[in-house]
Amino acid sequence: MATQIKIVIADDHPIFRQGLRQVIEHSPRLKVVAEAGDGAAAFAAIAETRPDVVILDIDMPGEDGFEVARTIRGQHLPIRVIFLTMHKDELHFSEAMDIGANGYLIKDNAAADILNCITAVAAGQDYISPVLSTHLLNRTRRATAFVQSTPGVADLTPTERRVLFLLADHKTNKEIAAEMFLSVRTVENHRANICTKLGLHGAHALVKFAIQHKSELM
Repeated sequence: MATQIKIVIADDHPIFRQGLRQVIEHSPRLKVVAEAGDGAAAFAAIAETRPDVVILDIDMPGEDGFEVARTIRGQHLPIRVIFLTMHKDELHFSEAMDIGANGYLIKDNAAADILNCITAVAAGQDYISPVLSTHLLNRTRRATAFVQSTPGVADLTPTERRVLFLLADHKTNKEIAAEMFLSVRTVENHRANICTKLGLHGAHALVKFAIQHKSELM
């Protein structure tokens, strides 16, 4: 038998968690190793069980699902992140994608989609609820238009785009250096190169540009 996929569920509705767990554990490959009702409990469960996949509701007491996901990404934990939520709007969807979500499901369709989603993300793929395909298409179109309409963006290296994206999250040079395993001096050089390629001038121009175009950078 293939190695089991370990899963943590974080949602503040116990009855929903119980039902979701029953659906998931119909598959012998999937094992729910912990449940959490808020962000703090989710952090504790992740630290204790080191799951392969974490399923997060966005709206939870204390730290919400977005904060939990940001921490996972910030600490470079090898965990795949699925958001399971009632939010169908493009704003929440885009924020989840910006954080680095691997899956985004709507609760209305959870029973039908969750097993396929977990299996896909655990295998290194992304999985989005079919009802959100328009949001994904819009996001791709915006990113393409951004590259075509903004001189210099196509010349940015993947590392420079990552630096720009982290600047959009209001991170300092020191924080970016730590997250990317670079020296502060190297980050400063990347910032200078980005400004040259984009024709930006002034102390705050780069950060302002990054914040304005965050959703098109990844």
